[in-house]
Amino acid sequence: MRVGELARRTGTTVRALRYYESAGLVVPRRLGNGYREYDAVAVRLVTQIRELMALGLTVEETRPFVESIAGGAEDADVCAAAVATYRSTITNLQERIGRLTAQRDALDARLDAAATQVVPGAHVVGVDPATLVGTSLPALSFYGTDGRLVDLAALGPGRSVIFVYPLTGRPGVDLPNGLLEIHGARGSTEQAAWFRDHHAELRAAGAARVYGLSAQSTGYQRELAHRLRLPYPLIPDPRLTLAGALRLPTRTVGDLTLYERLTLIINDGEVEHVFHPIPEPASHPLHLMRWLTKRRPASGQAA
Repeated sequence: MRVGELARRTGTTVRALRYYESAGLVVPRRLGNGYREYDAVAVRLVTQIRELMALGLTVEETRPFVESIAGGAEDADVCAAAVATYRSTITNLQERIGRLTAQRDALDARLDAAATQVVPGAHVVGVDPATLVGTSLPALSFYGTDGRLVDLAALGPGRSVIFVYPLTGRPGVDLPNGLLEIHGARGSTEQAAWFRDHHAELRAAGAARVYGLSAQSTGYQRELAHRLRLPYPLIPDPRLTLAGALRLPTRTVGDLTLYERLTLIINDGEVEHVFHPIPEPASHPLHLMRWLTKRRPASGQAA
């Protein structure tokens, strides 16, 4: 078979096959016209190389296995050289695990030390959110995590839900202690997931659209939306422009300023209702759904 067919059948590249040839592992015959011709056994050879490399072996370390197959062996593992290579590779992996574990422990120690230096800042008092009822939303535009422009003054007909939250964490990354001391800082990820899991029910209850908004960056918000597979967009507002326009309450932590948790119900461009404070983020969406259901028109809310 020709090199292109071998690459296709083994899921590799012609460049990789050239490298295996230069290493003397998979050597084709040369035809009179200069073309390379591979025997059928080349498929097994290349497959063996790729499988072993996926386990952490180098190309050179695959040699005893490849030579065993080329010599007619049915099982490339049944040879002393193969056993020795496995043992050597396991030893190397154990050493790497030890080094990585030491690095992780050192980073954990630095993280703990840094987290203790972050202290909660003051509560920045805005207007009483309840007094926002009847207020028109300002003409502020943001690009949501779905790449679309969101104009708060032109969200569209029907009720829009904007749940505002302080911040969310990332897997494996602890939040600084100071942030966790802010009342209501926990639970944002669970809240976003609840809105995801019950998005269709919220729409049926009368929410024409749902948005999440925080002061976190676009990149951070996109990571969360992708990881949780959110069916609604998140709105990044790192400059807290909405807080400035509506005087929403915020909190400062070190050099960070974060939104306090609240939910705005917007109906035809005006604030119809504000949920604040929200002491239990995980159960808040259920309260929101009940509120929407009670106010759903008998004919149903248009989506």
